[in-house]
Amino acid sequence: MKRNFTVRRGALDGVEAFLSVAQHRSFRKAAAELGVTPSAISQAVRALEARIGAALFIRTTRSVGLSEAGERFHSRAKPAFEELVAASEIARDLGQRPAGLLRLTVPRAVVPILLEPLIPSFCQAYPEVEVAIAASEELVDLAAEGFDAGIPLGQIIAADMVAVRLTPPFPLAVVGSPDYLRKQKRPERIDDLRQHACLRFRRSDGSVAPWRFVNGNETIEAVVSGPLVAHDFPTLLGAAVQGVGLAQVPAPLAGAPIADGRLQALLTPFAVTTPGVFLYYPDKRQVSPKLRAFIEHVKISEH
Repeated sequence: MKRNFTVRRGALDGVEAFLSVAQHRSFRKAAAELGVTPSAISQAVRALEARIGAALFIRTTRSVGLSEAGERFHSRAKPAFEELVAASEIARDLGQRPAGLLRLTVPRAVVPILLEPLIPSFCQAYPEVEVAIAASEELVDLAAEGFDAGIPLGQIIAADMVAVRLTPPFPLAVVGSPDYLRKQKRPERIDDLRQHACLRFRRSDGSVAPWRFVNGNETIEAVVSGPLVAHDFPTLLGAAVQGVGLAQVPAPLAGAPIADGRLQALLTPFAVTTPGVFLYYPDKRQVSPKLRAFIEHVKISEH
């Protein structure tokens, strides 16, 4: 079946037709290869010649040959066109199956909570995907920075982003080491924190986050003080383990040191619950197979 062959005004218009004629030395065979009529091939080549300003073929009633201009054009156009075809095939391949580089921007705290247990099984399930993780506490402009997706912790995701839940909601836990608690009276009320060294988190906008609690139906923000302010929760957690002070961190991050006795959970009746961890990306229509595979792998791993 013949397909419509329209000539567009662009630098590459007619190049495929020219290369096919040059290969077969025949307009008829080129038309058969490309699935169009010989007149459409002839029209495309003539338009290309008009744009270039030189005859590319020497035509007789019995044969078709390349002119000197055609030879020179062919020597540069053929490898360039083949590279474009190869580039298109690579891009098409990445659009059809999970493969290529998956770039994620995540806070350091998310790495042990979510990625450390997940990445080995994901890489095993999708060996053609290379995962690149950039640890950042800031909410990154994905398009500008070249990331496929981001995983914020506690930041507000912009309205034009698509958000996918990766974890259930979890509380913020106040923790302290046994050594610290031997020297300081264990806090039983939120007000007791005034007497304690509290390690604090600095947000990406530069402000220091208050500690958050609930007391019945009331949400409380406690302004605390202490010897350390850090941009990430793992640093605060490590300092708490060393007895520098108390820290308020995502409960999943503190799970292991609480379980092995390096930390103790405090003020648990007042723990505030956070929405959990979400993955965000710009547009549902822009979800690549590699990102879709990652999202589905996370969902499966939760069950």
